[in-house]
Amino acid sequence: MSTRKFWGLVLCLAVVLLFGQIVAAGKTPAVRDEPKAEGKAELGKGKRAKEFIAAFERGDAKAVAAFWTETADYVDETGREYKGRPAIEKMYEKFFAGKKGLKLNIIVTGARMVGSDTALEDGITEVTSAESALPSSARFSAVLVRKDGEWYFESVRDSVPHPPSNAEHFEDLEWLLGEWTGEAEKGESAKASYAWAENRNFIVSSFATTLDGVPVVGGTQWIAWDAVDKQVRSYSFYSRGGIGEAVWTKDGDTWTIAVNAKASAGKKLSATNILTKVDTDHATWQMTKLTVDGQSMPDQKPIKMKRVKAERP
Repeated sequence: MSTRKFWGLVLCLAVVLLFGQIVAAGKTPAVRDEPKAEGKAELGKGKRAKEFIAAFERGDAKAVAAFWTETADYVDETGREYKGRPAIEKMYEKFFAGKKGLKLNIIVTGARMVGSDTALEDGITEVTSAESALPSSARFSAVLVRKDGEWYFESVRDSVPHPPSNAEHFEDLEWLLGEWTGEAEKGESAKASYAWAENRNFIVSSFATTLDGVPVVGGTQWIAWDAVDKQVRSYSFYSRGGIGEAVWTKDGDTWTIAVNAKASAGKKLSATNILTKVDTDHATWQMTKLTVDGQSMPDQKPIKMKRVKAERP
């Protein structure tokens, strides 16, 4: 078995031991949390995880295989199957030869109970070794069973990993992707572009206020999903040196964007921007409730925007 295929197997088991009792309690962690020293169950969970990690790091194939059930099975990314604890122990023996300095990093993406003594877990595992500082990763799906108060692997399936993405949280903003320009050819207007970045975890925008079609001031904006507060946020960097942060709230086809910014001249600004989708190719943008160091300014008139369609070859 290749080194890469083995990483997923190793880390899956570490995840199970670390999270098994959290899952059993009916909780579904999204990412790894440090165990809290609260209650006997938490302490037992920590001890179990440490025992596995210690066995693995000292290369003890028999001790590591003991965390599997006697009839367990494992299928690696290539589809090769290992059945039973003895086969899994031999697999560990082969791998451990000459391996030192392994470090674990684990992301659990889903976990749920099926009955009182069976649990399902999905996640992504990463490992670094003494030979390489670059992590190797794998995606896993695991079936856990509880016997005599302890959790064991019953079945594990590995697959090629795909980086986590926040794309699902931007479904209501995907219509913005592309190039936009103001409909007015004269006077004050705007231009903007929106594109995916970093595994669809962010939307990146370049924007500018224009006068008679000529950019006057603008900047770059990163739109992100705040997984803690469960909301869309953006972080802006203005061409004149200012910075800003905003919270996006959706109501129907309208987004209300509450902005707080700091200008390079040392002034504090706040505003509420209103972005409204008219249809797939048209939108309006309006800055309202603008204040500069607490002093209110008049609302701007809505700017009508249209999508810039690519020319056909």
